[in-house]
Amino acid sequence: MPKPELGEARIIIETGLDRRIAEIIEPVLVAMDFKLVRVRMMNQNGMTLQIMAERTDGTMTVEDCEAVSMAVSPVLDVEDPVDKAYHLEVSSPGIDRPMVRKSDFSRWQGHIVKCETSILVDNRKRFRGKITDVDQDGFTLERDQVAYGEEPKVVIPFNTLAEAKLILTDDLIRDALRADKLAKAQAANQNDEDDSEE
Repeated sequence: MPKPELGEARIIIETGLDRRIAEIIEPVLVAMDFKLVRVRMMNQNGMTLQIMAERTDGTMTVEDCEAVSMAVSPVLDVEDPVDKAYHLEVSSPGIDRPMVRKSDFSRWQGHIVKCETSILVDNRKRFRGKITDVDQDGFTLERDQVAYGEEPKVVIPFNTLAEAKLILTDDLIRDALRADKLAKAQAANQNDEDDSEE
């Protein structure tokens, strides 16, 4: 499984105010070795600014969420992109995560994704199925529901994607837990190596 790069740009990005906020906070996250997944301003509990982020290994602890929150709060206060009071919520992308980088599709190949395109692809805009192949330009989806006259597989170019999200399945939960356990073990080994060098 290729390791996602920290500097890899997102292929699905926000618009409007959400995009402005993302542009303000992303450099802060990158400097802390985090990747921005998504920014969304929502009308819940008054106004809530939701920031999804993760480490390069895909993990995100409660302590990481607190660190990101403490780092972005002063920057947002200075830039002041939101003209109303809001709550700041920092979270991990979760298991049924939004897919926003090309590496997300490689990392979760073999799992079911639901996506929407901005233009018609194979006479549709909404798709659901298993990611069977990924290349630089797009991914192949094996549909889990094939309509009459449709091919079971469709190639979706990355530049047509408007939204994509993993679908929660038992296989996904198992693989996500395995990946999280592996990432934590690698982080622990890295810490042991750092300690032994002192």
